[in-house]
Amino acid sequence: MVTLTRLNGSTIVVNAEMIETLEATPDTVITLTNGKKMVVSESTDEVVERIIAYSRKTLAELVYFREADS
Repeated sequence: MVTLTRLNGSTIVVNAEMIETLEATPDTVITLTNGKKMVVSESTDEVVERIIAYSRKTLAELVYFREADS
């Protein structure tokens, strides 16, 4: 899950795995796999960085649990 900010300043938590596309129009528009769109104040680069951080954390936890099972 990735925490982002709507243009009105409210916080939204988005399932990173549901993000299909990011567009800079110049606002950042996120399109989800279900077709829903949302506009956030973070840049596309910042959203990508947060998605990567989320993915790394998720994979690190998976590796940790697999090693613990061994």
